Amino acid sequence: MNIEELARANVRALTPYQSARRLGGNGDVWLNANEFPTAVAFQLTQQTLNRYPECQPKAVIENYAAYAGVKPEQVLVSRGADEGIELVIRAFCEPGQDAVLYCPPTYGMYSVSAETIGVECRTVQAREDWQLDLPAIAANLDGVKAVFVCSPNNPTGQLINREDLRALLEMTRGKAIVVADEAYIEFCPQATLAGWLGDYPHLVVLRTLSKAFALAGLRCGFTLASAEVIDLLLKVIAPYPLSTPVADIAAQALSPAGIAAMRERVALIVENRARLMQDLRQLPCVEQVFTSETNYVLARITASSAVFKSLWDQGIILRDQNKQPSLSGCLRITVGTREECQRVLDALREQPGLSATETQ
Repeated sequence: MNIEELARANVRALTPYQSARRLGGNGDVWLNANEFPTAVAFQLTQQTLNRYPECQPKAVIENYAAYAGVKPEQVLVSRGADEGIELVIRAFCEPGQDAVLYCPPTYGMYSVSAETIGVECRTVQAREDWQLDLPAIAANLDGVKAVFVCSPNNPTGQLINREDLRALLEMTRGKAIVVADEAYIEFCPQATLAGWLGDYPHLVVLRTLSKAFALAGLRCGFTLASAEVIDLLLKVIAPYPLSTPVADIAAQALSPAGIAAMRERVALIVENRARLMQDLRQLPCVEQVFTSETNYVLARITASSAVFKSLWDQGIILRDQNKQPSLSGCLRITVGTREECQRVLDALREQPGLSATETQ
């Protein structure tokens, strides 16, 4: 008996998301998952592991609401922002009938979550500057129940124009949920759309503790939305999405001291990012370094696949973006410690660059 034949057809056909850990590698410089480069110490204070946790731990919700400038009833906490993506699709999209829309190149979990649930994926290629193609989006909205926009965008690193986001929210009013994925918003907090929730009841904002809060291993994310949307998501979330230790550490990370420490980490990463971008531009093999509002840098590199493997073999693990639309020759480099960034630069300096004839 072939067990695979018992599985759903869409699952048999599914290509799973290739997470950094799933891709593997034997490195000592891990710059492929946009993590904070060093560990942050926390002490567990809750000793009630014999009891089930709260579905939505009060301290975590209240602390995050205060941090994000919203009301507690506008906050949902989940297993990473990835679960927030899935909850929106499960709550609003009818399998086999509705569609989600997103604009590549962008984060891969929008499609994986939709395909897993049996919801159509519709793509509208971003423009050459990786901004939204609003006319094309408008022409493709029929049957779309959720539009996903990552800003700052992963893997390109740039912010989506605010006026375009407002235009998208206007054109989808009464038709579809718009999900603004703000996983990297701590690196450009002035760009958040959280203040727009009152004006747009169909806006959903995704957040995470994985990046600036240096807690990727905690798997803790947040969905900000109107109370009506949050109530619907609570209908489809697991009974106990956060373990007691996760809730304990998340509440500490969101204390005033925890938020102050996060902002110090952000300042350090921004400083290292500026230095890394400046030094990358001096290297013969680097053709282009793109503007970043995040904790990573996207660069177009000569013979990028060979360079990627060369660094991989040296224990320097980057993220190859060659297969993403419009990202031919691009590698994504997480901003690590000063020493890690120097390891990357030294390794790239040994790579062959463009010859004079190739640059003409």
